[in-house]
Amino acid sequence: MPGFAELALAGAPIAGGALLGVAAGNLRPPDLRGTIKKDMELLESLPPEQTERRAELQRVIDLRIDDIIAGIDKSRSMREIATSYQGNWRDIVLFLCGILFTIVWWNVPHGRTNWLLMFIVMILASVVAGIYASRGIVRALRTVNRARD
Repeated sequence: MPGFAELALAGAPIAGGALLGVAAGNLRPPDLRGTIKKDMELLESLPPEQTERRAELQRVIDLRIDDIIAGIDKSRSMREIATSYQGNWRDIVLFLCGILFTIVWWNVPHGRTNWLLMFIVMILASVVAGIYASRGIVRALRTVNRARD
């Protein structure tokens, strides 16, 4: 049984990161379009003599429509920012932190069952971060060279 416990501890950091990634991918905003449709149906079913309720419900519908429009504009601007991202100092800091954590992990007792697995994962993460950091550095150097010419 101790072997299973150590195996569970070995995969805990990796599984936690994977679960966080899955959760981030599954987060969905509320369905505003469906809510607006239901509110419109409710507005049609209200008697015409209830003018105050009809006006308030129409105001709520208008606010939700404005939220949809604002969300689309924000999504578009975020997409433009994401596509124009070319790497910068954060990639270098992430690379350095990955290297430092790998060095720290090297000094953890090698007898742990999760030591080798986590060490390999840290090396792979550092390599990926290094690729992104080097790509940003190369772009920065090209920009400086073009500015000199």
